[in-house]
Amino acid sequence: MDPSVILRPLIDALAWLIPALLLITLLKSPWAKGHIGELLVRLFAHWQLDQHSYRRLHNVTLNTPDGTTQIDHIFLSPYGIFVLETKNMSGWIFGSENQAQWTQKFPKHSFKFQNPLRQNYKHLKALEATLGVNPEHLHSVITFVGGSSFKTAVPANVTQGIGFVRYIQSFQQPVFSTAEVDAMLHALQTGRRAPTLATQSEHVQNLKRRSDPTAERQCPKCGSALVIRTARSGAKAGHQFWGCSGFPKCRKMQHL
Repeated sequence: MDPSVILRPLIDALAWLIPALLLITLLKSPWAKGHIGELLVRLFAHWQLDQHSYRRLHNVTLNTPDGTTQIDHIFLSPYGIFVLETKNMSGWIFGSENQAQWTQKFPKHSFKFQNPLRQNYKHLKALEATLGVNPEHLHSVITFVGGSSFKTAVPANVTQGIGFVRYIQSFQQPVFSTAEVDAMLHALQTGRRAPTLATQSEHVQNLKRRSDPTAERQCPKCGSALVIRTARSGAKAGHQFWGCSGFPKCRKMQHL
């Protein structure tokens, strides 16, 4: 009997099975989950937020004193600027506003991840510097997609699914004119880094450098070296942070 007759069904099965397995592996990767979560938010916003009242920018990379910061979604409106951080996660989520890290828990294992409110704070400061706006008009919003559930109390600006739309729409007092919104949109469109693979690669390298405790850092305020310090008192006693080596003349601090 011709061996090819026996092997042909197996070869045909592998021809679609291997690509299917590769696709499943890709979809489970953090990169894919992040992009899927951001795509869902774009769709929710497109369906629920009026395009004339809420001007949108996505995947915005801005220069910062210590490198770059990347913002998932920005909504510019007469009612304020809403800066949205997306988390595509499942399982149980444990965390509070003041914790440095939150926990994603499953029945047999758990993972730590950065408090998204702290992560988004850097985004707000970058926008404040870029646009020169009153920080009171900048609003941090977090949305979890992917079927996760909160097991601890979270602030009102930490939402699930389409909940971010309701939070944004709860602001109804105009603080900007239409001309101001258009000017801010133009400033971000021209001031953002080009959304290219080179920009993404540089941003990833900046993240690695900032997370490396041995990497040298420069104070964005006075130019002196930043060093790791430990809070000795107060609500954050025992927590480490980056502090300016020029202290007490310079009191600039950054989160680890």
